[in-house]
Amino acid sequence: MNKTKEIFNIKKPVTVLCIDASTNSLAFSLFEKGKLVRYGKIRFVGTDSVYKAGDAGKKSISFFKKISADALVLESVIYSTSPKTTVNLALVQGAIVSAAQVAGIKIVKTVSPMSWQSHIDNRLLSAEEKDSIEKNNPGRSASWYKTKQRETRKNKTINMVNKKYKINISDDDVADAIGIGWYVSDRWNSIFNE
Repeated sequence: MNKTKEIFNIKKPVTVLCIDASTNSLAFSLFEKGKLVRYGKIRFVGTDSVYKAGDAGKKSISFFKKISADALVLESVIYSTSPKTTVNLALVQGAIVSAAQVAGIKIVKTVSPMSWQSHIDNRLLSAEEKDSIEKNNPGRSASWYKTKQRETRKNKTINMVNKKYKINISDDDVADAIGIGWYVSDRWNSIFNE
């Protein structure tokens, strides 16, 4: 059997753990049979990125063993304007992936931010939306506008997740983890095309 056919024969797992990782934390959502059953955040400590990655590995192994998920899906690392941030995030994600395999999670996949965000209908802001932000906040720097646009999309994800799952969260990382789970629950086979 060729690899492509083998991949599409992987049945949708019963429990899927979805993660939005940063250099400082792991936000998660756990879906069982497509239903959101648990969510939260684990914070990492350390004096630098290497020690934080080590802490991420230790905490993740323990957490994954308690959760007992069939599959793990992480938001993929994207290149940021800061190469140092990209490298540090890759360190933490490497620790998380290793921890998942040590804990016995058999399926580990990544999804791009644009895939899950588009699925929940939170695409990039339109030109009109960007113009509105600038019009309502005149005289700000370009970086301020970028931050405000990012914040606007983060708030949109929070609102959409709260409405869909009838919950009340305010943490944007946890909302992202739930958004990833929403996408994965609806479109399991799509993650193998990424």
